[in-house]
Amino acid sequence: MPNAPVLHSEWLKIRTLRSLPAALLALFVVTTAFSALAGADAGDGPDSDPLFTALSGVLPGQIAAVSFGALAMAAEYHGGALRLSLAAVPQRGRWFAAKLTAVGVPVLLTGLVTAAAALAAARADGLTGSEQARAIAGCGLYLMLMALFAAGLTAVFRSGAATLSVLIPFILVVSFVVGDAVGTVADFLPDKAGQTVLHRTYDGSLGPWSGLAVTALWTAAALLAGAWSVRRRDT
Repeated sequence: MPNAPVLHSEWLKIRTLRSLPAALLALFVVTTAFSALAGADAGDGPDSDPLFTALSGVLPGQIAAVSFGALAMAAEYHGGALRLSLAAVPQRGRWFAAKLTAVGVPVLLTGLVTAAAALAAARADGLTGSEQARAIAGCGLYLMLMALFAAGLTAVFRSGAATLSVLIPFILVVSFVVGDAVGTVADFLPDKAGQTVLHRTYDGSLGPWSGLAVTALWTAAALLAGAWSVRRRDT
């Protein structure tokens, strides 16, 4: 089967599951709203980071991106949907790649628009055009990687609830606790590493793009494990 019909089929699944467009809308609304609030309360002290303040809404907003990736993959494990998908596309690698494309591209595009809206809503002053462009591109990539990370884990667990029960507490609690306890080791956690791109200045061992590279490695590992699960275990 050619690739285009497979991609079209997966995109139709995304469109017809109401929870998935709602997750993308939540990503935009939550991120922009929190960034606007942060921008209104921002200080101008020597230690302030206007870029991170303007994009601080990404921290709660990323939960919607993670949920999108987990729910999109989890839909295949309900009601025998995966059997139908693999019957239509027997080449499991091709189907899995199409599914990941259908997950990653909408989150990337939504992330780019959301980052631009958040910067505008926060009314960040003093940022150069290159800093804003880097932040917008980096934010879109970060959110896409986190959504794909969730999709890969869901393929391993074969449960969106299991994935979200692990990732949401990890993002909201564990990263901060571990960061306080072990210092720079936390810089290499999947969320902490990628969030470096949201900062104007950074004092850790990772920069914006090397941080995203670390997140990409975590995501690649989750996707490889997910691909193995689809190829070896799922029927």
